[in-house]
Amino acid sequence: MTDPFAGVDAALAAARAAWVSAHTGETLADGVEGAPLAALNAAMGALRRHVEAVHSEVAAEVARASRVELGNAGLAKKQGFRTPASMIAASTGVSVGDAARLVAVGEATAPRITLTGADAPAKHPDVAAALKSGRLSVPGAAAIVGLLDRVALRAEPAVLADAERTLVAQAAAGLGLDQLNRILQRAEAWLDPDGVEPREDELRKDRAVHVRRDRSGAIVLNGRFDPETGAPIVTAIEAMVSAQLRVRADADTRSVVAEDDRTIPQMQADALAGLCRHALECDAPDIPTGGATIVVRIDLDQLTSGDGFALIDGIDQPVSVATVRRMAADARIIPCVLGGDSEILDFGRTRRLFSNAQKSALVERDGGCAGCGLPPGMTQVHHIRWWTRDAGPTDLDNGILLCVRCHHRIHDDGWEIRIEGTGVRAKVWLIPPAHVDPARRPRLGGRARYDYALSA
Repeated sequence: MTDPFAGVDAALAAARAAWVSAHTGETLADGVEGAPLAALNAAMGALRRHVEAVHSEVAAEVARASRVELGNAGLAKKQGFRTPASMIAASTGVSVGDAARLVAVGEATAPRITLTGADAPAKHPDVAAALKSGRLSVPGAAAIVGLLDRVALRAEPAVLADAERTLVAQAAAGLGLDQLNRILQRAEAWLDPDGVEPREDELRKDRAVHVRRDRSGAIVLNGRFDPETGAPIVTAIEAMVSAQLRVRADADTRSVVAEDDRTIPQMQADALAGLCRHALECDAPDIPTGGATIVVRIDLDQLTSGDGFALIDGIDQPVSVATVRRMAADARIIPCVLGGDSEILDFGRTRRLFSNAQKSALVERDGGCAGCGLPPGMTQVHHIRWWTRDAGPTDLDNGILLCVRCHHRIHDDGWEIRIEGTGVRAKVWLIPPAHVDPARRPRLGGRARYDYALSA
């Protein structure tokens, strides 16, 4: 029998060594400032994943020993709990929902026995292997298992197996749960395109804005929008905030003390107020959206056939072809049809600034900020080989989308960028400087990291 705690023991030993290093001043990576603390943080994450993996096995056994057919003789009820999830929640201090997810992961990754009594692999073997090795967290595993189970009846087994491998590989590459959930939304649309329109119909029915005034006199807005209704709101607000952040960043580079010390939520609130003032006062100054437009992207064959789905820049939830056709009638919306004709995008060094068309093409490759995954509306196009220092051309092979923070990190901290391949299928690699990682191991960025990669 394999020792289920072998991984825990190894991770604990690594965490203990990292703790000693962080508290004695010794370095696990010579010459890297803050490396011991970074190594300790990584070790604690690995230890937590290993412990959760073992706990998921225990949770599955608790559920098996508490199954309904046992009645009051079941483990949970004998211990005074109504369900196995409530028993686990009481012992761990998590919510019943979190405990139920732990059970679900344990059951989905445990070996099975067939009706003939033969041993069978786990229902989701790739998830099980990544969980056991400590590469995948229980919340990440639960999210992937939930998606695969939802579409199991509407996708071919081979396609599901390929999707499982792809999603596990992406999740194990160091994605947070929020980033993984965005990928899962795209994956679900790819695996079950017929389900996109019914899901957005439900979202459309639930759209609402609640306006109230609290006791202090503040006005409280609480809104929920389907992708079609919310796209112009998100696009306009992000464009205004991005323009203001660029002004702030330019002031910082000139060593000028910026007077604008608002937080991002405050800037978003002011942007929404500015949009409303503009609607009420036709003679108000132009709002600095920079000519922002909503871009809807869809393959030509999907637009023609009516089957499939599309993506809206800055909106995670895919939309149906029917929604694209409605939105295309709006003059402020650009339908980007992939596979059709497009304008010439390579301007070489005849101009310094990238055109809107070039940025649209880079969105196809990078998806948003290649460094952190922020949506396209919050990015700038950066010359990989700098315009002034390296005489870098203004063409697609020399461009990359970066938010203000990542842009300055690349410029100021010595990161390098490598593009592997050409066109929208190219992969972006970010290479850290030696003071961050002495081995300078490339880190995957762009759409290959933050978007569903199966169709790539």
